[in-house]
Amino acid sequence: MLAALALAAASVATEPARCQRELVVLGAGQDAGAPQIGNVGDEGPDLWPSALALVDRENGQRYLFDATPAITAQLALLDRIEPPAQGLGIDGIFLTHAHIGHYLGLAWLGREAAGASGVPVYAMPRMAEFLRGNGPWSQLAELGNIALTKMAASEFTVLSDEFGVMPILVPHRDEYSETVGFFIMTPDQTALYVPDLDSWDEFAEASGQSLEDLVEGFDLLFLDATFWNDGELEGRDMSAIPHPRVKATMERLADLDAETRGKVHFIHYNHTNPIRDPASAESRAVEDSGFNVARRSDRFCLSE
Repeated sequence: MLAALALAAASVATEPARCQRELVVLGAGQDAGAPQIGNVGDEGPDLWPSALALVDRENGQRYLFDATPAITAQLALLDRIEPPAQGLGIDGIFLTHAHIGHYLGLAWLGREAAGASGVPVYAMPRMAEFLRGNGPWSQLAELGNIALTKMAASEFTVLSDEFGVMPILVPHRDEYSETVGFFIMTPDQTALYVPDLDSWDEFAEASGQSLEDLVEGFDLLFLDATFWNDGELEGRDMSAIPHPRVKATMERLADLDAETRGKVHFIHYNHTNPIRDPASAESRAVEDSGFNVARRSDRFCLSE
């Protein structure tokens, strides 16, 4: 019996430490995912719209970054990784902006679906006013399904003694709201989530920080990869869709050392972007250049 107890104690002693705060990629596609509507013959890998989850095991909480139309499947994925303590297990949703892939999932918190109660939704001022002033989002607030909390650019929302989130303004089409990325701070590592923006040069002009500064300053970055290169959309003037091209971003960062390049994970890729397929030559080019393509179910430990 003593031998059995000693063996059990040794087993516990050698068990790896559990990650206290972990980022999970819940989706890596552009807003409409893939296959997109009208593309029933598309046989490429399916995509869910871009979203991250942060699991804070120390405090028993789970947070979402963006609420996509695939929120049902994405929460099911998160539940398999870290089951909720109770109910939906959503302790907060941080919204980047008011384009369809980033906030439509809020509708599933309403009376027709989850009938949630008081889910905290963190939004910039224009985003919050858009939700309050337009149905069906206004009904979510009126019925108490969500509890809107306004955020301010470059100000931290403190979620625990050791964990906070800060929105940073980025240039993008702002018909209904501002557009932000999120700086996620933990004691051990920092992460940056910027799924949508028009231009890194415009960002630098407005903020005083270059893309190179950001990559040097964060431990983990999820950056806009909507398109691989110009000419990707047949019959469309792509100059009117000014996302940074993955190929150009890699060329711009090529002189950084290998460890620094490895911080970058490309996310929010369109169904036409060849990096959608892990076996494509373009995906191999990303890896050979020392960068990464974010894939659904990727997991990253931020705090041991």
